[in-house]
Amino acid sequence: MLTVNEQSNLLEMSKYKYSLQDVDEPNLYREIYPYTEIPKTPFNFRRVPISMPKDIWITDTTFRDGQQSRAPYTPEQIVHLFKLMSQLGGEKGIIRQSEFFVYSKKDREALEKCMWLGLKFPEITTWIRASKQDFELVRDIGIKETGILVSCSDYHIFKKLGMTRRQALEHYMSVIGEAFEVGIRPRCHLEDITRADFYGFVVPFVNELTEMSEQAGIPVKFRMCDTMGYGVPYSGVTLPRSVPGIVYGLHHYADVPSEMLEWHGHNDFYKAVVNGTAAWLYGASAVNCSLLGIGERTGNIPLEAMVMEYASMRGTLDGMHPEVITEIADYYKKELKYRIPDMTPFVGEDFNLTRAGIHADGMMKDAEIYNIFDTEAILNRPASVSVSNTSGLAGIAFWINHHYELHDSPVTKHDAIVAGLKDKIDAMYSDGRTTVMSDEELEELIEQLAPGKYRIME
Repeated sequence: MLTVNEQSNLLEMSKYKYSLQDVDEPNLYREIYPYTEIPKTPFNFRRVPISMPKDIWITDTTFRDGQQSRAPYTPEQIVHLFKLMSQLGGEKGIIRQSEFFVYSKKDREALEKCMWLGLKFPEITTWIRASKQDFELVRDIGIKETGILVSCSDYHIFKKLGMTRRQALEHYMSVIGEAFEVGIRPRCHLEDITRADFYGFVVPFVNELTEMSEQAGIPVKFRMCDTMGYGVPYSGVTLPRSVPGIVYGLHHYADVPSEMLEWHGHNDFYKAVVNGTAAWLYGASAVNCSLLGIGERTGNIPLEAMVMEYASMRGTLDGMHPEVITEIADYYKKELKYRIPDMTPFVGEDFNLTRAGIHADGMMKDAEIYNIFDTEAILNRPASVSVSNTSGLAGIAFWINHHYELHDSPVTKHDAIVAGLKDKIDAMYSDGRTTVMSDEELEELIEQLAPGKYRIME
């Protein structure tokens, strides 16, 4: 049978219907995942087309996965971060949803306080255990969508659950059926999809759920969970590691529309961000993230990174307010006492700071030479320099101008105050100093050289 593909507008043969392969022994892909060695990345050169959806967006798991690796947030902290997230996502709701726990009294208090804010975006969703009581709980709170864990690799089905594939499928179907019964929109978390038998279990399972969804008249969403960070974005990689292959397979062979596909990645192999972008490129509308990437083990996809990826891929921020990223980072540092590694892109202390004197000399002429973009305009974070024995006259002059905001009458590397400060700094390092100069030390030295001349702007 021939049908017209609505995306490509080309004739296609009717798609093959994959059936569950109920194996006796688990398929652990030992050639790819030997465990005693680094995982392998095999290629079969089967390439799938880029198919970026018309609409793409970001979802958040800061208050769910992000709470599994740090001390729980207080309700007040969650409310404050939720409001900042809403500001960051803008009126179009590019940050579309945020996921909450509901089990403790504090979890429910935070959720209810965020609901009372009446914000359109992000929509509040939950993550619950697969039980009818939990479905009724979230329905009574007023939640429309909830995440449900449906582990799909044989590592989980055989080793953790102690089931066969058929037993796992039937168990999951009965649980999701209960969600439909109470009118809750399920979001199925396909845990460990990058170690799962994709065409032997995942696609047949998703096909069954899609049919059940149509019968119930309630849409079902699928979160593709790269639980261990094994996914790779490269074209031509074999399943189950191929991010393009996973997204294409669910879209093409299980008829899951783009708006029902969401990628959830981890950063175990430094690929969280590029895998999220690949999921967008190959047909998933949503990428699930957490603020600062805080999450299990090496963390989730940093939400602020996907804000930048969105703007890069779309050529527009679409109403997002990236300067709020700096507010979020400041809140984590000052209020939550969370230490952000200094080199972290966009939020770390040093992300737009230069130490080399030759770089500072270039920045004195034009900050664009060594700054990734106008960080002051976009993130409310002016480019800066640190001062040490390698900073040179240019670095010292740049620091003075930046620190004292001397926009109208900046000093140059030829000014006496700069030369005098360099002499004092050089003397310290000659005596054995090895650390970077602090702002307070530099202020004190400048006061000695030019009493009362320079003051920090309030």
